[in-house]
Amino acid sequence: MTRASKAVRPAALAATGLLLAASAATTVGTATAATTAGATATTVTAVTTPKRVLFDNSKGETAGNADWIISTSQPDPLAQNGSPSTETSWTGAVSAWGVALQKTGNYSLKTLPAGSTITYGTGGALDLANFDEFVLPEPNIRLSTAEKTAVMKFVQNGGGLFLVSDHTVSDRNNDGWDSPAIINDLLTSNGVDNTDPFGFSVDLLNIGNENPRAITDTTDPVLNGAFGKVTGSIIRNGTTFTLKPADNPSVKGLLYRTGYSGNTGAFFVTSTFGSGRVAVWGDSSPIDDGTGQSGNTLYDGWNDPAGTDAALALNATAWLAGNGATGGGTGGGTGCTAAQLITNPGFETGSTSGWTETNSNGTSTVNSSSSEPAHSGSYDAWLDGYGAATTDTLAQTVTLPTGCAAYTLSFWLHIDSAASTTTAFDTLTVTANGTTLASYSNTNAATGYQQRTFDLAAYAGRSVTLKFTGTEDHTKQTSFVLDDVNVNVS
Repeated sequence: MTRASKAVRPAALAATGLLLAASAATTVGTATAATTAGATATTVTAVTTPKRVLFDNSKGETAGNADWIISTSQPDPLAQNGSPSTETSWTGAVSAWGVALQKTGNYSLKTLPAGSTITYGTGGALDLANFDEFVLPEPNIRLSTAEKTAVMKFVQNGGGLFLVSDHTVSDRNNDGWDSPAIINDLLTSNGVDNTDPFGFSVDLLNIGNENPRAITDTTDPVLNGAFGKVTGSIIRNGTTFTLKPADNPSVKGLLYRTGYSGNTGAFFVTSTFGSGRVAVWGDSSPIDDGTGQSGNTLYDGWNDPAGTDAALALNATAWLAGNGATGGGTGGGTGCTAAQLITNPGFETGSTSGWTETNSNGTSTVNSSSSEPAHSGSYDAWLDGYGAATTDTLAQTVTLPTGCAAYTLSFWLHIDSAASTTTAFDTLTVTANGTTLASYSNTNAATGYQQRTFDLAAYAGRSVTLKFTGTEDHTKQTSFVLDDVNVNVS
């Protein structure tokens, strides 16, 4: 049935800005716990495959008085003590963190030694693709362009990134870079997404002595994880973060300075990017257990009664690695978490949020008119339909994880046309990274929606841009109406 042309329907809502970050997958995971200072003992259920966590020591983490290592034995801390029982079983100011994870039996820990390069997808034993989580505890050496790209790709593909900052002017090795500048540089010059991909920036502050408190949220897995309930933390010369939810709506402040809330004064923040997860902490004092290599001046923030820092560090580690109360990504390795990756798949935001849109006629494709009703919900995307020379496009980039058995693009398509049913005048082309998956025309016009599906397995482990291009000639309208566009991996 031929419907009213797009030219006479009410104007659709204007397009919003581009948001390329795909929705993060969440699944129920196995809770873990350990008895540590500041964390409540809990019965643990060992996961079948230990989560793989890589702690960085390639970026000056032991410069000056810093000692942010889990063990002096690198890459394998078990070479120092294969059955650690206390924080002094391994040597390093964050050994309490490492030992607590090791004692659960649910984690496999390694360290990227000094002089190493951060890589992703190169096949090396310490390549990020072999891990579920990467911990950067107060880096003091700027990451190279290739290293920043590696970190971002790791997160995009499902890895967990744990960043720890310190206060501004905390350049411990006097190379002109401190951790706030290094983290901000990662977020703005990484070769993958330079537009605030995580939705936060590091404030250039030096806050002397405060005790930030946790927000009230009984469902958040970091604040209410198996390692204990988080009520607060400590700042002993640290900084905070500014949240930018317009850049990434998944960003969330969990702990705040006294008198702050919302987008300012956040001391511990979580976010997502692609299929992965991110957490950032505003001070290295909370992870410091007060023990380490001889000659370093350390502070025991891990056990400071003014905060619940052990629980915060361990719950966040579990969440980032995929062991949190709501599960998580599979890391940059070979596992697979079932997920739907398209942002705004049914256009129910009433806009093209998450999509890149072009319209030669100047009108947004998003539609809620009864002339072209949605397949589900209230909105769809109506391409062309003017009865005039027009080109409309919609595109979105997603990153497909590795290790899945199925990678499926599906969408519902309705085509109506006033043109001939025998000769193609108007076309809709569907492409993946420029390769045509299918082409439809006015000759495919039919009543109602039909679902179309395509296999995207060839793009596993890669970013893929999916694009719909509707092209209409100068006579007789053809409308290409899209709804419920999904990319499912399982």
